[in-house]
Order: sequence, then structure tokens, then C-alpha cells
Amino acid sequence: MIVEERIYTLHAGQAPAYLAAYEAEGLAIQQPILGRMVGYYATEFGPLNQVVHLWAYEDLAERTERRARLTADPSWKAYAAKVRPMVVHQENKLLVPAPFMKVLWQRPAGADD
Repeated sequence: MIVEERIYTLHAGQAPAYLAAYEAEGLAIQQPILGRMVGYYATEFGPLNQVVHLWAYEDLAERTERRARLTADPSWKAYAAKVRPMVVHQENKLLVPAPFMKVLWQRPAGADD
């Protein structure tokens, strides 16, 4: 499994509007297509005016296929056109799990934390 980290730096003060638009419209479009959202966050300390989201995929091929479906979706295109003016910079990272993560992912159900 791989995780894509996407960081959007927004114009100052735009994080609440961006998050509201995503909650109202973007999430319902993106979630069914991309599938496994690991998390969606706004920064409080460090670099400000950022939204960070994480998406898990089985492999790069699945990520490529799902992202292609998303970018081809007319409703996503319309949504992206609305929020794009809020974004100053975008950064994407592909995170590959450390070898011991496979063991953690395969813990039996009901195992103590």
C-alpha cells in the first residue's frame, strides 16, 4: 500500500472557505472515486494556510487509474474551477511504507493496541 500526501497552500484566510466548499461539494465527488481517504487536515502551527490530505492506494497503478477517473469527471472539473483560485501552491508526495508497516497492517482483529 502507498499513501499520497497532497498539501495545498491557500491564500491567507482562505482555509475556512476552502474546507467549507470541500465539505459541501468536493468530498461527495472525490470520496467514491479515490476511495481510501486516510485523513484531511488544516494546519494550526508551522506553515499556515495549508490543507493536507492523505489517500491510500494499493499501488501506483491504482492511484493513476483513480486520479484519471477523478480528473475526467465533469462535476469534479466544475468543483475544481471554483476552489482553484484559493490555492497558491500545491505539493504532492508519494509515501512508501517502511518494511515493518506490513506487520502493523496485518494485525489480527481485536488485537490490543
